[in-house]
Amino acid sequence: MEDVIPLPVPEGRKAAKKRVRSDPAGEGRNRRDNARKLAVLGAEDEAVRRLEAQVFGTEHELLDRLAQGEELRPGASLLEAEPEHESESEGEEPRRPRAPAWVDEDDDGVEEVDMTHRYRRNLVRGGAESSMTTERLQQRMRDEFQKSMGGTPSWAEPGRRRKTAPEEEEEEEEEDLLRKTGNLVASSESLPSGVLKMKKCLHANSARPSEDRLTAVQFHPSAQVVMTAGLDRSISLFQVDGESNPKIQSIHLERFPVHSAAFSADGQSVIATSLRNRMFYLYDMMEGRVSPVHSVRGLNESRVKEFSVCPDGGALLLTGTRGYLHLLTLKTMEVVRSMKINGNVGGVAFSGDGGRFFTTSEDGEVYVWDLRSSRCINRFADDGCVRGTSIAASADGRFLACGSQSGVVNIYSQEACLSSANPKPLKAVMNLVTAATSLAFNPTSEILAIASRAEDDAVRLVHLRSMSVFSNFPVANRKLLHRAACLHFSPHSGFFSLANNKGRAPLFRLLHYKDF
Repeated sequence: MEDVIPLPVPEGRKAAKKRVRSDPAGEGRNRRDNARKLAVLGAEDEAVRRLEAQVFGTEHELLDRLAQGEELRPGASLLEAEPEHESESEGEEPRRPRAPAWVDEDDDGVEEVDMTHRYRRNLVRGGAESSMTTERLQQRMRDEFQKSMGGTPSWAEPGRRRKTAPEEEEEEEEEDLLRKTGNLVASSESLPSGVLKMKKCLHANSARPSEDRLTAVQFHPSAQVVMTAGLDRSISLFQVDGESNPKIQSIHLERFPVHSAAFSADGQSVIATSLRNRMFYLYDMMEGRVSPVHSVRGLNESRVKEFSVCPDGGALLLTGTRGYLHLLTLKTMEVVRSMKINGNVGGVAFSGDGGRFFTTSEDGEVYVWDLRSSRCINRFADDGCVRGTSIAASADGRFLACGSQSGVVNIYSQEACLSSANPKPLKAVMNLVTAATSLAFNPTSEILAIASRAEDDAVRLVHLRSMSVFSNFPVANRKLLHRAACLHFSPHSGFFSLANNKGRAPLFRLLHYKDF
């Protein structure tokens, strides 16, 4: 015999007597009657919920209306809010509602929309809204759009009049920023500190790597070209695009390992010096002619390794031995002046206007020279320096950086270096542990690059406004730079490159700067 679960008996009604004899047929009929009654009750409850939703609205709508303090007309439903009529000026005819621009004929045949579809679930505000009429769904979508827009947009207002041409132009000027895509908050023009946004590109000389150590890398002053030179007795030119960097030209200098090379001020020639003699080469890129300069009148030196190009373009400043400096005119190829400091010359740097130049000595002193008169106008001891190894001046005339054998790089104010006999550094950068052999400011004077060729990846970039080192350069645990011998930035700071001991010139795109 099957067990029968008795239905709950309402209070006040006498419970039925327990049956003594079982009737399977009767029990089946009772179960069917009970199931039918439950289905009818469920349908009535569903109908009641739908009716309540249509008359009073869903629970969320009712709470929203109560929160907004809407006043309903007597007899009006909570679903239909009282329409807002705009005040019309006297004598002006009321505007007729505009017809929609496009009507989908298939929508007219749809009376009920299934709200359980995954594309419409976010529009459902209650469990009773399993379906909805098309008119109600359209109203719901309008409400959601206005909520996301913060109200009805001006272009969607029914009574909006057409603007005249002057008003449209004024509105376009005021809202020009809002019509553009992208970030509404413009990035600052100044370079931020902390992390430098950059991209590692293909090596600048990937089309022709050097077979020996690179000693020089420099960007052309006006063209999108980079020059590399090294101990493999070659000078190469490459077009800089950051992707393939194709080779433009390469020349070979017989028995002449290049120690230093640079573009002339006008960018039409390349000057190159070697290690063991005073001979140097002039490579005219316009005519494709290589001219050796075997001797220079008035130059009493057994060898010339280092030189600097004067910003005015008419002369070279040759670094001799025993502390001598020689000013050579390119027009007549003769030395017109010679200057001397105590000790050997550690480095030379020209000011941005070319009127002065700075030299550092191996005795730890810095000399300031006037180029026109060849007179030393100031001299001071580099703070804490025992032996000077490098020097660089910013193009805007604000900073002077001095590198030492201990790896400390002192950053001074150029103004203080011109007038004070004991200037104090603005910052002592101590991120290098070996001799600071290369220094370079970027053209905007926002970055100072420092490097040591005595250790792998000993390269740092200093943010000058905050006097802090960028934390993401070089990349940790990845040997990409090796031992750097020369550093250089492109004319508008868009690229940065260096020459290393592997015959490569790693190239980086500085994303903060838009131009080459």
